Amino acid sequence: MKINRSIPAATTVPVLTVADVRAAVVWLTTAFGFAERLRIGEGHRSQLDIPDGGAVILAEVRPDTREPRPGEASHSVLVRVIDARAHFVRSRDAGARILMEPTDFEYGERQYAAEDPFGHRWTFSETLADVDPAQWLRP
Repeated sequence: MKINRSIPAATTVPVLTVADVRAAVVWLTTAFGFAERLRIGEGHRSQLDIPDGGAVILAEVRPDTREPRPGEASHSVLVRVIDARAHFVRSRDAGARILMEPTDFEYGERQYAAEDPFGHRWTFSETLADVDPAQWLRP
């Protein structure tokens, strides 16, 4: 894949619509530990790096886009982290609405789910073990 410094290096980059790009950047960097890599205009777009190789783009509301509506989920972004419990504490303390506390699953992951103040749902996942799907998938 060719390198272009104008776009995140991750192969998959969700673009999330928010009414206030700047407020979302501040909150996501504080609560989830993301880092702004590129600001495009004051409130048009922002590219954020997610630790360990991920990325997300925040985009302003346009005539053909909207933020999530309260009580509705149109998507969820899964982000792999090294320590889900520590990440959970950080995001909870920053005001994330916790949808699921850290939980260990039979497929070898510890996960928690949260919603940011802008209505986007996030699942953060820590790998506990390499588990063969045949051990937990049932026909």
